[in-house]
Amino acid sequence: MNAPAHKVVIGMGSNINPAQNIQAAIDRIALDHAVLGIATWEWTKPIGRADQDDFINTAVYIATGFNRDQLAGYLRSIENELGRVRTSDKFAPRTIDLDIVVWDGCVVDDDFYKRDFLKRQVLELVKDLVY
Repeated sequence: MNAPAHKVVIGMGSNINPAQNIQAAIDRIALDHAVLGIATWEWTKPIGRADQDDFINTAVYIATGFNRDQLAGYLRSIENELGRVRTSDKFAPRTIDLDIVVWDGCVVDDDFYKRDFLKRQVLELVKDLVY
């Protein structure tokens, strides 16, 4: 792999064995990408469906040589490895949810603007982010 070309923040969330699955996702990502920082882990209430366990959310700042599509596919494969079950209910419980939030200094996920915890975590990692 060439020298890392992109700096990316990945948002993470889990409410099924959350501590175990968040750590497993971080460990898996660290095998293939340079981890530049990990935000404070935060317990959050579920959004969209209250009848489920609380989530742990965090964000991870990485440097990667992957392009955006490659990284999205890579993150989806980690979700699959960790037992993520996709249903028509986008608010269903999950083992892991991995989303690209910031790509090379640009916010690319609208949840950044909707979820205070996500904004806090991203800004903890990228203090000079312009949004």
